[in-house]
Amino acid sequence: MKRLTVLAVAAVTAVALAACGTTEDPSESRSESGGDPITVIDARGKEVTLDGPAVNVAATEWNAVEYLISLGVQPVGVSDIEGFETWDNAVELADTATDIGTRGEPNMDILSTLGLDAVFVTGQIIEGAVEQIEQKDIPVIVLPGGDSSDPIGSMWANIDLIAQATGTEAAAADLKSEFETMLTDAAAVIAESDVAGAPVAFNDAYDAGEGISVRPFTSGSLIGGVLAELGFANAWDDIGIEGDAVYGLGQTDVEGLTKLPDDTLYWYIGNDSEGSDVYTDALADNPIWTSLPFVAAGNVARLPDSIWMFGGPASMTQFVAAVLKATG
Repeated sequence: MKRLTVLAVAAVTAVALAACGTTEDPSESRSESGGDPITVIDARGKEVTLDGPAVNVAATEWNAVEYLISLGVQPVGVSDIEGFETWDNAVELADTATDIGTRGEPNMDILSTLGLDAVFVTGQIIEGAVEQIEQKDIPVIVLPGGDSSDPIGSMWANIDLIAQATGTEAAAADLKSEFETMLTDAAAVIAESDVAGAPVAFNDAYDAGEGISVRPFTSGSLIGGVLAELGFANAWDDIGIEGDAVYGLGQTDVEGLTKLPDDTLYWYIGNDSEGSDVYTDALADNPIWTSLPFVAAGNVARLPDSIWMFGGPASMTQFVAAVLKATG
């Protein structure tokens, strides 16, 4: 099989990693709007007016944390900092950030002590939390968790909204340009190899006690969108697995994997913090798993830990670098 050449992989991977986790001095990346009020329209369709570009900000979801840091804005409040640093190493969070509780239920008392200009949340926050935050006179900007009809476009819409609120529109434009160049370069390299157009089944999996639960990332997921940009086919779509409307995630089990094409590239993500690897441990002697053609052919790869599959351009740049390495 004609694989990606070592030099081609090295060149594109170097570009990808160079773009990863880029942060700027907020004073350099902010617009010249000074202290003029800024009004944004969030996912609720609500107008949120800020006194000026938000400087002291908090975020409940990790994708928003990553967006902020990539734009040169270090959030002063972040939900579940330990979890963020375990699952997302594409950007570096300042050690001065304060943990504000869980992603779904922030601690109101802590939020009220941070002197916040704005809090960024998603629609997945618990019912009533937004109103409680607003009662403390803290502006809340709600972002959609995602949109499986346009996952990459949804990511950029969120970034643009955050950039507008923080006065970092120029940084957002640079971020998008760098990301699109990286994707174009990587797609060109892949197009010259025998893996071009190959079906990919990206997933994560869990031991549910009574069996192994596999979570497919369909074409409606952010990962699926990036894979499509790289020229790959989505193997899950080909066998009729549908993803949810927000994240494009499906559901299947080991038996369901028998429907996948024989030439599938089976890639998955895990994390050492979870303990065992389902595929190398629980399924090591499973006759259904071991008899699958793509398993027998060695076309199974675990991508590196801490690439946040629901993140932003920095995480997706890491993902592309991992794909190039897996196919190289």
